[in-house]
Amino acid sequence: QVQLVESGGGLVQAGGSLRLSCAASGTIFRINAMGWYRQAPGKQRELVATITSGGSTNYADSVKGRFTISRDNAKNTMYLRMNSLKPEDTAVYYCNAEVARGVIWGQGTQVTVSS
Repeated sequence: QVQLVESGGGLVQAGGSLRLSCAASGTIFRINAMGWYRQAPGKQRELVATITSGGSTNYADSVKGRFTISRDNAKNTMYLRMNSLKPEDTAVYYCNAEVARGVIWGQGTQVTVSS
């Protein structure tokens, strides 16, 4: 059974940077696409960025040019580098992954950006 664990969240001032990690553990045969999503209080969960196993990426318009998604397939780990953070980026960030039995999610990590 594959599990995802996010880390790297925290409190940062506007304009600052953070790097989130999402590590997969367990019996892993293959991980296809992976992605980062976020959910702010009172709002629906929204897509932040996705990356295929081959490295093709897709970003929400709100984070283009500021966030960079990447993955290390050898380590079964995905990253999200977040620069020029804004207060509106405050949310719980979740990672997900497409595996053989479907889509799995991590538990989330809080990112808070102060103005």
